[in-house]
Amino acid sequence: MKKLKIIFCISLCCIFLFSGFYSQAQSEMKVPFIGAQVFIEPGQTPDEIDSWFRIMKENNFTVCRIRMFESYMKNADGSWDFNLFDHAFQSAEKHGIKVFGTIFPYTEKTDIGGFKFPRDEAHLQSIALFIKELTTHFSKFESLYGWVLINEPGVGGKIPWTDYTKNKFTEWKLKNQQKEFTDKGYPILVELTDQAFLLDYNTWFLNWISSEIKKYDPNHELHVNNHQIFQNCAEYNFPEWCKFLTSLGGSAHAAWHFGYFTRQQYAVAMLANSEIVRSGAGNLPWIMTELQGGNNTYSGGIPMCPTQEEIAQWLWIVTATEGKGSIFWSLNPRSSGIEAGEWALLDFQNKPSDRMKAASKVALTINQNKELIENLKVVESGINVLYVRQSLWAESKMTDGLSKTYEARSAGAVMKSALGYFEAITQMGINANFKAFEEFDFGKSDYSGSTIILAHQISLPDSYALILEDFVKKGGKLIVDGLTAFFDENLHNTMKTGFAFENLFGGNISEFKMVGNIFQVQWDNYAVPAHLWRGYISGKSGKSAATHEGETIALRNKLGKGEVLWIPSLIGLGCRISNDNTALFKLLNAELKQRLAENAPVRFKVPQKDMLMRTLKSGSNYVTVIISKSEKPISLDLDFKGKISDARIVYANKSGKVKGSNILISPEETMVIEWK
Repeated sequence: MKKLKIIFCISLCCIFLFSGFYSQAQSEMKVPFIGAQVFIEPGQTPDEIDSWFRIMKENNFTVCRIRMFESYMKNADGSWDFNLFDHAFQSAEKHGIKVFGTIFPYTEKTDIGGFKFPRDEAHLQSIALFIKELTTHFSKFESLYGWVLINEPGVGGKIPWTDYTKNKFTEWKLKNQQKEFTDKGYPILVELTDQAFLLDYNTWFLNWISSEIKKYDPNHELHVNNHQIFQNCAEYNFPEWCKFLTSLGGSAHAAWHFGYFTRQQYAVAMLANSEIVRSGAGNLPWIMTELQGGNNTYSGGIPMCPTQEEIAQWLWIVTATEGKGSIFWSLNPRSSGIEAGEWALLDFQNKPSDRMKAASKVALTINQNKELIENLKVVESGINVLYVRQSLWAESKMTDGLSKTYEARSAGAVMKSALGYFEAITQMGINANFKAFEEFDFGKSDYSGSTIILAHQISLPDSYALILEDFVKKGGKLIVDGLTAFFDENLHNTMKTGFAFENLFGGNISEFKMVGNIFQVQWDNYAVPAHLWRGYISGKSGKSAATHEGETIALRNKLGKGEVLWIPSLIGLGCRISNDNTALFKLLNAELKQRLAENAPVRFKVPQKDMLMRTLKSGSNYVTVIISKSEKPISLDLDFKGKISDARIVYANKSGKVKGSNILISPEETMVIEWK
């Protein structure tokens, strides 16, 4: 009994120790930080390494990330030499910089991003040994802040089928038995089991790494940065990850990750990326672990160099989505390899670039307004654009090998349709959430004021019908667009196998007809652009909201305290392709008028095509972050519903001015305004 009491006391102390550290980590993250990757490699001198940390301190950077290369630590005889990285951690301590250490086990020299899964059991054990040696050595440094489990998990749906992975898949299938027929008796001919396995496989490997770290270092933060979010989000199970992480991160390199956007749209791309990660983090803090710091010459998908204005825009967007930090890739350029001489904030003479100076000014502004900014909370409009991972899986299967003649028949249409609505709502000056379906809170007793938008989410599990019905009956509004629910989770056409959403949507589809790249959906006294397919509805309980040649093409269905608007044409994607949201603004304003009156304390009086605004609250005051992507100065009015407040410009990197509710903003300018 005495031994049991001792064991219990020790366990209790460990719990308090970890929870105490976690509280400390949360506290340290209250004020958003700015930092950069310090790239450490052989050939660098201690003085050179020290100079980088000194430069960071001089420019208000407080956090760095270091890629912990096993190949630069392990000798041929199996011994370990940490000397090179010790210099970095010692310099970090000297200059007051906290370090995120990215675990980077041995990999091929040409592998710039690192492997995502173990090759075999021997490889897994070698990773475990590296984690043991790494964590036991570096956890003694006061400068260590936390561990990044792996660099950028995610393989774009393409599973590396090694023998080890095949064995894991076999194990997974034993626990997740697949049916040959559905409960309705229909054969399952196309399987999505590989993607469902990948979802769990990613989670298993990350959890395994976190468990190995905790064996030797239970006291430091655990973090991971997803990447290529608009393509890879279907293989990320953020709610499960958050069970073993202490913060969630992301990579948002314009040159790598923003292929669905033009350069002028990179600000809204950053916003959408940030919103997805914010949602995934749930109650944990989130960080943008990688932002593009400099020119990419021969690496990356799109060659570019961020402007100093874009750097400021991205930093304030992360802050305006409650991000607790931004870390640039990178401070100094690496000397060898595919990315040699690229991506850096410093020039080749180790002088801060205009980009680093711009970041330094943002960091200084944050430090000068700590109380205001540490308490920033996004003002929730109640609008939620949801993506469904089964839809992304289905699209990948159905579009594989198709000629890319139309957007809707190419991979990406599901995400771009959702982005079409997100971008339009943003141009209205209104906040919108961007969430995975399972991240939405369906457990409330009242959804009055809440809206869900499902834009061309082509595959919905039948079980989602009752979940969404409950949401609508409790006062929620559901807007459905495109071929949403065309397939169930087994890629059966739902219109032929028993439409689970008939009661919710108020009818069924009679047929879809291919029309053309852009056609018009007549709505009241205006027309809304749509793409490729027009859906015709066989109404049941719903009432016709729009017709074409006498047939219903939009349906409104009342259910309990809420309603559903169903438009089975791709208007989100059509407006995005047309680069004209004028009609979509009218439609959204009409459909959301009452809800926005209650939930949007400030918005643009007139929608602004080339503007972005986020509204936050700090204490009793509102804060707006406004970014102009216009090529000319813009004068715009904000709608405060008649309650104009005194304004204080917290940050403006050009000649922006505020007079009453009028904003004068220069091209590419970012303004942060506190309204008292």
